[in-house]
Amino acid sequence: MNEYTLPIVFGVTLGVFSRVYMLRTDYRQYPTYLHGRIIHVALGFIAAGLGTIAVPSIMEEEFTAITFLTIAASQFREVRNMERNTLTELDHYELVPRGKTYIEGIAIAFESRNYLVIFTSFTSTLSYLVWNIWVGLVVGIVSLFISKKLMAGSKLKDIVDIEYVEPRFDGAGLYVDNIYIMNIGLPARQEEVLNYGMGFILKPKNFNSRSTIANLGQRQAILHDISTALGVYRDSGTPALVPLAKRDLDDGRVGVFVLPQEKDIEKAITVIGQVPTLENAIRMPTESDANKKGRPIK
Repeated sequence: MNEYTLPIVFGVTLGVFSRVYMLRTDYRQYPTYLHGRIIHVALGFIAAGLGTIAVPSIMEEEFTAITFLTIAASQFREVRNMERNTLTELDHYELVPRGKTYIEGIAIAFESRNYLVIFTSFTSTLSYLVWNIWVGLVVGIVSLFISKKLMAGSKLKDIVDIEYVEPRFDGAGLYVDNIYIMNIGLPARQEEVLNYGMGFILKPKNFNSRSTIANLGQRQAILHDISTALGVYRDSGTPALVPLAKRDLDDGRVGVFVLPQEKDIEKAITVIGQVPTLENAIRMPTESDANKKGRPIK
C-alpha cells in the first residue's frame, strides 16, 4: 500500500457520497428507481475517481496525466445528450409534456452534478494530503453543502404572486379572469371544464419576471408539474381538455388553466410555487444598457 492509497479511497468515497446526496427521485419519478439511479451513481464513481487521481498526479509532477480531465469533460457532455434524448422520447407519451426547455434544463443539471463530484473529491483529497484526514473530512463536508447550494435553483414563487381564479365561459370562450384561454363550443365539454377546471393568475413581481414567465417553455413546465402532482382529467384525443397557460398582453400576467383529478386549491398553489425557474427561460431585460437610466450617451 503506497502513500496515496488511503487518500484516494477517501476522496472517491466522499465524491460518490456527494453524488448520492445530490441524487433524488421526486414526484416526477426521475431518475427512475432503480436502474436510472444505478447509471448516475456509476457515473458519479467515475467522476470521483477522476477528481481524486488528479491530486497525486499534480504532486508527482505528472502533469500530462491530468489531461484525461479533458476527456472526462467530453464524456460527461454525453451524459447531457443521453438525458436529453431519453426525456425527449418519453415526452411523446406524456399527457402533459415537459417541453424542450424543461428537458434541456434537466439534462444540463445532470451533467453539471458530475463536475461538482469532481470538485468535492479533488478538494477533499488535496486537504487530506496537505494536512490530515480530519481537515479533509471538514473540507469534504463543506464541499457537499456548496454542491447542494449550487445545485438548487430559484422557484416560481420567488418571481410571481399566485392567485386562484374560477374559470368562466363567455359564450364559447373560456376565460381565467380576463385572460382568454381557448374556445369550447360543446356544452358537454363546457360542463366538464367547469366541474374539473381550475384557474390561476401569475402576477410577475418585476419586469424581469414578466419576461421570464412569458417564455413558452417555462409555462409548459408549470402545466407539466401541476398535472404530475395532482393528476390530469384528460386522455389522448381530447384537445378541449388540454391544460393551457396564456398571457395578458397588457400587463404580462399569465393565466393558467388546468384540469386536475384532485381539486385542491392550496395544494395546487404550493405546487405551482415550487416549479423551478428554468435557466433557459430567465430573462434580465433591465440589465441591458438601453434600459439603464443615467448612462452617458457615447
